[in-house]
Amino acid sequence: MNKLGFRIALCLGLLALLLLPATAANLSNSLKTGKAELKSAGPLAFGPEGILFVADPAAASIYALDTGDQKAGQPAAEVEAINEKVAAFLGTTPDQILINDMAVNPASKKAYLSVSRGRGPDAAAVILRVDSKGKIEELSLESVKHAKVALPNAPAADAKDRRGQTLRQEAITDMAFIDGKLIVAGLSNEEFGSNLRVIPFPFSSVDNGAAIEIFHGSHGRFETNAPVRTFVPYSVDNKPHVLAAYTCTPLVKFPLSDLKPGKKVLGATIAELGNRNRPLDMIVYRKGSTDYILLNNSSRGVMKLSTEKIERYAGITKQTEVAGMPYETIASLKGVEHLDKIDDAQALLLVRGESGALDLKRFALP
Repeated sequence: MNKLGFRIALCLGLLALLLLPATAANLSNSLKTGKAELKSAGPLAFGPEGILFVADPAAASIYALDTGDQKAGQPAAEVEAINEKVAAFLGTTPDQILINDMAVNPASKKAYLSVSRGRGPDAAAVILRVDSKGKIEELSLESVKHAKVALPNAPAADAKDRRGQTLRQEAITDMAFIDGKLIVAGLSNEEFGSNLRVIPFPFSSVDNGAAIEIFHGSHGRFETNAPVRTFVPYSVDNKPHVLAAYTCTPLVKFPLSDLKPGKKVLGATIAELGNRNRPLDMIVYRKGSTDYILLNNSSRGVMKLSTEKIERYAGITKQTEVAGMPYETIASLKGVEHLDKIDDAQALLLVRGESGALDLKRFALP
């Protein structure tokens, strides 16, 4: 390389270094300080810079909150009967709180909880975090840097299903952040109620999302109004996909590139994992040279699935029970209500014991 080429390369390198902090700062700079008026606190997801995305199903909205929590640290400590300790912290009793979701901040490793204080429509939304010493503290919503987007086509506040259950609560069932975008699953008010939408961040606007259809092998039919319960972004054949789990329990893959506004998308059902079951949380982790999925469920325990040869599983198109990708059940894990990955070696769990208490536990990934 001649001197001129070297100087140009050096200048470009310095320019890149100068631009990196500005680019990173743009995310938190897009947030405005003020009161985040959450009506409810549902699914959680972390983005970069300690930014926490909080679903507010009651308002059919999503908040991005600057937690100010970016310093690397040790994982959240194990806490026995954390539901009782949370209730005491909030000045109430355990039967008057609900822990709706848990997420681990990948920067600090602290655990964040979305909590309802009280029951019914008047319950207060609270965001708590747990540090490496087991200390519980509240993320104040009174004066916090935040941004908000409202979903344009959510179910009406008074809409109900055939069982009389509110549909608004299903407006946002899960979220994940990847490559500058927030992926959101839930229900819309459209003919194909099941919805996946991709929202760029920083927030500017939000579209109607893609209408989702699947073939449910256990039911033996196509379905368009069953919401995704939990999902993970995952690359299949070097192309980004969404791996989504539904009640009763089909596992379905969708190319991320197909999730265009207003498009009707048919996913490929790559596994049927058993009926009479509701998937709760799903993570992906690497062991050796293989990626694994860990999926916890309401009645079928915690399942481990290898992603090896995942691209070879064609979509199920006939009525069947357990079929497609094989899985093993982790017998030692029972009563897991929420899980999130700390790193590729361990996960954090919320586990319901026989006494009814909810314990925060660490678990070595199998």
